[in-house]
Amino acid sequence: MGNRRSAWIVAGVLLCAASWANATAPDMPPSLRWAASTLGNHRYLVQVDGPANAVHVVIPWRRRDAHPDQVAVIVVDPDGKSLSNVLRGTINRASGELVFQAAQAGIYAIYYQPYVSSGRSNYPTVTYAPSKQDADAAWSRKLGASAQAWRSLPQAHVLRYEAVDDFDAYTTMERAATPEQLKALLSAHSNEALLFFPETRANPVRMFDTLPESWAQRGPGGSFSDSALRGEYLSFQIGAWAPRDHVDNVRVEFSDLSGVDGGRIPAGAFTCFNLGGIDFTGKPFTLRVDVAQGRVQPLWIGLDIPESAKPGVYRGEVTITADGLPPQKLPLVITVGDGLAVAHGDDDPFKLTRLRWLNSTLAQDDSLVKPFTAITVNGPTLGILGRDVTLAPSGLPAQITSHFDERMTGFAKQPKPLLAAPMRLVVQDATGEHAMDASGIPKVQRDGPGKVHWQLSTTAGPLQGEVNASLEADGTLVYAIALTAKQTTTLQDIRLDIPLNRDVAQYQFGLGRQGDHAPTELDWKWNVQNNQDGAWIGTVNAGLAFHLRDEHYLRPLNTNFYHQQPLRMPVSWDNRGQGGIRLRNERTDYLAEAFSGPRTMQAGETLRYDVVMRVTPFKTINPSEHFSERFFHKYGDLDAIKADGANVVNIHHATPINPWINYPFLEPDAMRAYIDAAHQRDMRVKIYYTVRELSDRAPELPVLKSLGHEVISAGKGGGFSWLQEHLDGDYIAAWHVPENRDAAVINAGQSRWHNYYIEGLDWLARNMGIDGLYLDDVAYDRTTMKRVRKVLEARRPHPLIDLHSASQYNPRDGYINSALLYMELFPYIDRLWFGEEFDYEKTSPAYWLTEISGIPYGVMGEMLQNDGNLWRGMLFGMTNRLGWSPGSDPRGLWKLWDDFGISQADMVGWWVHDTPVKTGRDDVLATSYVRKGKRTLIALASWAPEKTEVKLTIDWHALGLSASKVTLVAPAVNGFQSAATFKPGEAIAVEPGKGWLLVVE
Repeated sequence: MGNRRSAWIVAGVLLCAASWANATAPDMPPSLRWAASTLGNHRYLVQVDGPANAVHVVIPWRRRDAHPDQVAVIVVDPDGKSLSNVLRGTINRASGELVFQAAQAGIYAIYYQPYVSSGRSNYPTVTYAPSKQDADAAWSRKLGASAQAWRSLPQAHVLRYEAVDDFDAYTTMERAATPEQLKALLSAHSNEALLFFPETRANPVRMFDTLPESWAQRGPGGSFSDSALRGEYLSFQIGAWAPRDHVDNVRVEFSDLSGVDGGRIPAGAFTCFNLGGIDFTGKPFTLRVDVAQGRVQPLWIGLDIPESAKPGVYRGEVTITADGLPPQKLPLVITVGDGLAVAHGDDDPFKLTRLRWLNSTLAQDDSLVKPFTAITVNGPTLGILGRDVTLAPSGLPAQITSHFDERMTGFAKQPKPLLAAPMRLVVQDATGEHAMDASGIPKVQRDGPGKVHWQLSTTAGPLQGEVNASLEADGTLVYAIALTAKQTTTLQDIRLDIPLNRDVAQYQFGLGRQGDHAPTELDWKWNVQNNQDGAWIGTVNAGLAFHLRDEHYLRPLNTNFYHQQPLRMPVSWDNRGQGGIRLRNERTDYLAEAFSGPRTMQAGETLRYDVVMRVTPFKTINPSEHFSERFFHKYGDLDAIKADGANVVNIHHATPINPWINYPFLEPDAMRAYIDAAHQRDMRVKIYYTVRELSDRAPELPVLKSLGHEVISAGKGGGFSWLQEHLDGDYIAAWHVPENRDAAVINAGQSRWHNYYIEGLDWLARNMGIDGLYLDDVAYDRTTMKRVRKVLEARRPHPLIDLHSASQYNPRDGYINSALLYMELFPYIDRLWFGEEFDYEKTSPAYWLTEISGIPYGVMGEMLQNDGNLWRGMLFGMTNRLGWSPGSDPRGLWKLWDDFGISQADMVGWWVHDTPVKTGRDDVLATSYVRKGKRTLIALASWAPEKTEVKLTIDWHALGLSASKVTLVAPAVNGFQSAATFKPGEAIAVEPGKGWLLVVE
């Protein structure tokens, strides 16, 4: 992987970047190799011609850091020894003046940004060593402090700049202009409030608070020239600098490009990414660009050159305007070559042709993905896979029914109704309660096979309502409800009533509770410290999740960063802390009541009471497929992996074929070769790739910084040294891999980077042949998740998507339940890995069922933390992951599964009311894997606090076996159980926290 940096020469000083492993020129002695962790990433080499008590040097470093006078400088002699006799003269961004004692002739290294790293290695705290004075007092007094005296000393000669590796090296765009250069530039352009500097994509703007020296030397304006192939997407930039005052509302306008032979490229082929585009939901938007005084604002522009363009030179212009300023025109000269670009040039990320991906609408439609079926409309009843939603005249659900059976592998003969009565939005004033209502049946309109919507006007006492609602094939209901006061009105409450049938409301989580049996009562109030706006209530085969929002909702950050972009309190529901949610187990139903409390609405005032609901389960589970997919979680030798029994390899980042976090594009040859080799062995490969954070290795990173906070989240900066030295602060430092010096920043929760991600995924599926994704705490919502599924299904046979999450139920993550945070993604994934920090030992079976297993939502899962609890995991079809740690070894269980034939068995969980194997206890449970008439595998697991004995009650008819002809055999499995045999009806001893796997045959 190269980074397209080139050597540069400024003021006669050769500046070159050396490799990290050997960061010296070939003629440098080994003693001058250095460790960045003690000396920093940057140095100048200077030549001392002869021994001297003191030599003088001025280094023209042109630094971009704001306060170089406060940072230490370390001088190292030719033998690698740090010198203490060093005096600092004038130290500023332009240059650094030093005097040091040189006991010998030779090349000295001057390190000028040494830092100290502390804290966790993956989230380091890096501070820059402060300047200090260690020189011998007598030596210092003898030299004096006179600038004239220092200049009379022997002079060291500056040889060159070096970086600890080529990636850390400062580019020409990071070599700051001197104050004198800026003064001369401004003097030459004394009447211009905004100066423009066209620049190619090869030199992205990286400094936003000053000009690079190259710009100051060449001056603003002129024309922009570049070349590209037919069909290539050409990116370039125009830097706008406001040196004297702020400039508002910068705009650009393009002309057609005309060729000498009559060829034409229309103005519509241009895009300015800083001024708007297509958002992650597929909607156009515009941005306003204001340039603060002293700031540099790059305007990144893309030109989509048609494949049909005639080769030759094309000329046109871009006109740039701003409020109160006259238009300025910049000529454009684009040379179109004879060749035809492959894939617009996208195969080389460093060409920045992929910027067009930011505005992609790929897979942005209402088509279906497997296994969902087209929505049916039968009057007020809407049918989706395994569920029906019947609308009331208000547009809210009057009834929701589930057809899923308790086993979650098929559908029941009798549907299960979720609601005890229709949902109601109630407005309460002094005259009483007024339920939102309308006349007739809502008129449902189709958007596509996967989505329908309806709109209606309603009344609710003194308020008028406008309801915009939709249902999608996965079971997501979205309501945007606008309530407007006809006149100034004092209200006692506006609330939503969700009356659930009591047999449905068995379990609940959210609202500050982890998964457990639904409480008899619960009172909850809004609190920005907690990432909570709703709950899930239900049973295995019927449930409802709901979230309360308004029009200002923005997805919070997650996974360690919640408090840096927390939940926005919905003005309507929160009502300045007066709103909340009550859960009540009442005589006839289980009522979830979301209230907002008293308020006065002014005439014409509108409040948005938005609700998002998800009807669960989303789909059936497929245990046969689940047990046939064996995962290896590590990059390794494919033959060895296959010999261990695995057939799916999850490739994490920081691996040879996927080294950089969430930017898996820089080792394509190695990745393709590995995946091809896996396919030849009938194995599949999935990669780690998401958008929560982005590696500093992404070539697009400077462009994303130019977009403000659209893509890169605002923050306090810090983190690994590369981020601090190249990003000018205002970011959130994220994951860092010390082994390969990969550092990442946190992305905003919702942005055009999602569009880029979808295109990148399509590129990987087409060109690398990836078989799916291993998602690690994703930052995107279901809009992007649907697109992920569609892209993979279009490119790969039977793609696999796994979601791993650490437990988010902690203070730093706002006590959000991981299952509630990610439930919107569950319809489109194949497997859960929940996960680090999940407690498998001190939590209940109800918690396992609702928050870990995924089964009530139509997915199955696996375990991670401390290699899981294998006995309890088998109740849910879960085991741990091979390759991740020495203790994570499911190979013994895999062999037992294969010997038994578990992929041919029917899984009957302990939660099924007529499960054929029962223990008679609530703290020791049994799940059966039934091959009717042949054999059955019984999984037993205990939550009892001490060793206990159970006698199994077995429905032999349901198993198709005879009690008189069978034995219960526990095969020996290393790390799981010793061999044992039991007779039907015999007491079986079970250790606390453990269990058995018994083959009945």
